[in-house]
Formats: sequence, structure tokens, C-alpha cells
Amino acid sequence: MAKFVLAGRADCPYYAKAELLADYLQKNLPDFRVHKITQHPQVWEEWLKDLCEKNKWNHKKSPIIWRELLDRGGKGLLLGGYNEFLEYAQLYYGVTSSMTTELMKLIAQENLETHKEKELEEETRKDLIQPLQVWITSASGRVCYNLIPILTSGEVFGMHTEISLNLLGNKQAEEDLHIIMTEMRDLVAPLLRSISICTQVEDAFRQAHVIIILDENTDGEVYSLEDCIRSQLPPCRLYGYLIEKNAHDSVRVIVGGKTFVNLKTFLLMRYAPNVAHNIIAVALGVEGQARAALARKLRTTPSCIKNVIVWGNISGNNYIDLRKARIYRYESAIWGPPNYSRPVLSLIFDSEWVNRQYVETLKKLTATGKQFGAILAAHSIATTLKYWYHGSPPGEIVSLGVLSEGETCCTWRFDQFSALSISSESFRSDSSTHF
Repeated sequence: MAKFVLAGRADCPYYAKAELLADYLQKNLPDFRVHKITQHPQVWEEWLKDLCEKNKWNHKKSPIIWRELLDRGGKGLLLGGYNEFLEYAQLYYGVTSSMTTELMKLIAQENLETHKEKELEEETRKDLIQPLQVWITSASGRVCYNLIPILTSGEVFGMHTEISLNLLGNKQAEEDLHIIMTEMRDLVAPLLRSISICTQVEDAFRQAHVIIILDENTDGEVYSLEDCIRSQLPPCRLYGYLIEKNAHDSVRVIVGGKTFVNLKTFLLMRYAPNVAHNIIAVALGVEGQARAALARKLRTTPSCIKNVIVWGNISGNNYIDLRKARIYRYESAIWGPPNYSRPVLSLIFDSEWVNRQYVETLKKLTATGKQFGAILAAHSIATTLKYWYHGSPPGEIVSLGVLSEGETCCTWRFDQFSALSISSESFRSDSSTHF
């Protein structure tokens, strides 16, 4: 079978004449096939140059015609331009073209108009498939650096959901943001439609579908409560205003980090009341630390321990509830199928360890935040978003920071600060709430 590729400038009369001849041959010869490519006159020369450099051809005019070697593989065999194609048709098939100059020009003009219509249709089609607008604050930090590859992998939003990343930071971090942007473009992630940076805070969260609020710094010690409130109140008030003003109506806001996560989430809810129902806090990092500590004690892997519940302040005073915790695939005298589990508390006979050492270890980790690193924070945020969009594992309890409706009291108090005093509608980290 002979397969030819006919490419040319959309307004080229000789392309039009070669096209008519190729259509005639394809219609009348069962083993003749042609594939046609048109390019806009403004991009034709650059496109032709790239094509010739790739295939090591020497051709300067429109059209260009080559034969695909279907039975041999490798690059195509250059035939030439219109004159060479006409000679080939006369020599091998005894066919020639008698198209007049006027008809050539008319068809060339029609080809250009058709090409423009196709380009417009393609742009319209792309616009209909709107990418998910994802905004990340404090994007120059290590958490964002570890988070972006997970978000663009398709594991979080789905393998068919394209996303546009918007990295928000201050002027001092602009160089770091450009480095991240360049690196992500070089990665050529299939689901990443675009990536941009924003250093003008008034432009933040425009048409955002997802907003990820990160800590300014994940390396240092956390502040005191009073200092944290003074430092977090202005940005949270501003972010809340911008979320209400600029973000999409169905925006989802997720707060992650290691410094007073409950406080920042509550402040965002206060200053963005219209989307408060879609603002949550990430508690999977604390849950992961609790499960890892249990796994070390029981000499198993953390993934085998499930249904550990975190109550209270995610990054402050909290209580790890093990009453529903289960362990799977545990090597002991009693063995069962993969879905067989046993209560964790029934396997830990050292009550002193559970009530004192275990609690003190987790309290120390929460107080300093030193072991809550960028990888753990990024993975916790990505997993929480995944569960939010696709549902958590069936039958499994997952920790999540949500607004309490009066079932439990908050473990930290604001009543000494009149601007932040709250009553029964406190904020909790409650794993009993499922996505």
C-alpha cells in the first residue's frame, strides 16, 4: 500500500492542486492513501523548518509531500513539492492535473477559511474542557515542592482531570517560584494544562476550584498561641475576603501544615462564611504519626493499623482515641484472611505505655513539629483531597478537621480574645465524619 502525506500552507494554490490530484488517486486506486496537513500561513515556515530538521530533508516551499514507508518503519521518504508529485502520478499511474489557475486560487482560499474554522473549533473544544484551577499559598516552600508532583500525577483528582496550578507567594519568593514553574514545565506532566505564579495578593484565588493553604515555614519551631493569633489574623482575614471575592462558588479550601491548623481554619471560616462548609483541615499527618508509633510497638507496618481517631486541636492539644483502632495482617497465633482484624488495645498489654509513654511521645511531636516534615505534610494533603473527591476507603475511619456542630468542645480557648470568642460551635478534628 502506498501512503503519502501532503502538507502545505493553507492558502497555497499548489497545495490545492496537489490535494485535488491526491483525492482523485485515492478514490480510484484501492492501494493509494493520502494524509493531508494544513498549516496557517503565519506558522508554516517555522513548521516546515522543524519538520525538515527532524527528518534531515531540504525543502523550502509549499507544499511538501513524502511517502510513509509502512512496511519498513523509520522516517518517511521525501518526494518533493507539487512538480515532483505530478511527475510521480504521471509516471506510475498515468494521471495528470488540468486545474486552471483561477480554480487553484479559489480552492486555496477555501482551504484557508476551512483551516481557520477548524482552529476556532479546536479552541472552543478546549475551552469547554475547563481545567481544575488549583491555588497553593506559600508555594515556595518544601511542602509545595513535594505536593505538586502528586497533584499532577492523576492520583488525586483523577486520571482524566486536567489541572492548572497557580503558585501564590510574596515578592521575595518570586525567584524560587520561577524555578518551580520551570521545573514543572520541563516535567511535561500530561494532566498539567498550565502553571503560573502570582505575587500580587489582590489577584489571588481567581476562579479557584481548590485552594491549599500552607504554612509560611515548615522548618522552625511553632509560636506561642498569642503570637500565632497576632500573626495569622491579618492573612486569614485577607484570604477569606479574597476567597469570597475571587474564587469559584464551589471552591474547596484545605488547610494543612504543622502550626495551629485549627486556628487558621476557623479564621478562614469566619472571614469566608459563604464557603465555610467547604473549608476543612488536614489531620492525616497527626493520625499517621499515631499509627506509626503503634506500629513500632507492635512490630508491624503503619498501613496495617486503621481507625485511629484524632480529637481536638490537630496541631495542639489533642487526644488519640484507640477504642475503634484495628490491626490487620498481624503475625500472631491467631491468623485470618486479609480482611480479618483485631482490636489494637487487645494486643498491647502494657497499659503504662499506652497511657503515658505513647501520649508523651505524640505530644512532643505535636508541640515541636520537628518531625512533621514536608513529605508527610504533602502526602497528608494529597490523600485528604483524594478522599474528598473520590471518597475514603469503605468501612475505614479517616481523620479530618471539620466544624463541630456542638458534639464536642474545642480543646483550646479563645474567650480571652473577644474578637475570636466562640461558644458551642467549636472546631474539631473528628474522624467520624466521612467524605
